Amino acid sequence: MANEPEDIERRDESAPPHSRAAAAGGPVSAAPGGSLAGPPAVRVQGLWKRFGEQIAVNGIDLTLPAGRFIGLVGPNGAGKTTTLSMVTGLLRPDAGLVEIGGHDVWRDPVSVKSRIGVLPEGLRLFERLSGRELLGYIGRLRGLPGAEVDKRAGQLLDVLDLAGSRNKLVVDYSTGMRKKIGLAAALLHNPEVLFLDEPFEGVDPVSAQTIRGVLERYTASGATVIFSSHVMELVESLCDWVAVIAAGRIRADGPLAEVRGAAPSLQDAFLELVGARGRGADADLDWLGGGGAR
Repeated sequence: MANEPEDIERRDESAPPHSRAAAAGGPVSAAPGGSLAGPPAVRVQGLWKRFGEQIAVNGIDLTLPAGRFIGLVGPNGAGKTTTLSMVTGLLRPDAGLVEIGGHDVWRDPVSVKSRIGVLPEGLRLFERLSGRELLGYIGRLRGLPGAEVDKRAGQLLDVLDLAGSRNKLVVDYSTGMRKKIGLAAALLHNPEVLFLDEPFEGVDPVSAQTIRGVLERYTASGATVIFSSHVMELVESLCDWVAVIAAGRIRADGPLAEVRGAAPSLQDAFLELVGARGRGADADLDWLGGGGAR
């Protein structure tokens, strides 16, 4: 069958892992120019995923540099969540290679998962734990010493404006509070690469500003954030590197200014790249409007 994925021979790991101050709780060291020394944060080659007759991810090749704030953008149904799920080891691809920091996600999952933090879409939490108990549990699962877990958990709860709800059950948290406690759990072990799927979806402006401040502080230390979104204004204000995905394929990727090109905004460039410029403008909806049913 045409366009069927082919198995790709996986390479042996040859690149050393990133310098990891994370084990000591310190910042990740950055090389001159803002990127981490060593391999890219993520390297994807020939990534495929099919659900029945639907091809969700159609042979993606993508290299994302370390030490950057990266936006994965696309319309609804473009394949963003499926791609992030495969990259982070939550969903097995039909074919393809995924490396994080030079480590194969599927051959060396323990090493990879110790280096990443993930805030997936529709995050499920242990809802009968309080926020403080949840972070304590997650930190100990990660193998951190109890005293260090408690210290980091307290700091994250303070910074994310959850200190007043630390003893409240997660089941009683609002949507914004759930996003923030999920982010705290993803950051607790000080990962090298943080993956966020629609982190600002359903979040009020105050919580969004809090999350934004934490992420900017995190990337300033030399770590990498990769987040998906379909809100171009948000991506343009936060990211310095962008990858545009539509219909399961990468349409463009690179520094923000390069992807935007001569367009007045990322939104304009995005609409051109995904072929949506002017869509709906000429639709026959002459019955719509006028202030009443007819």
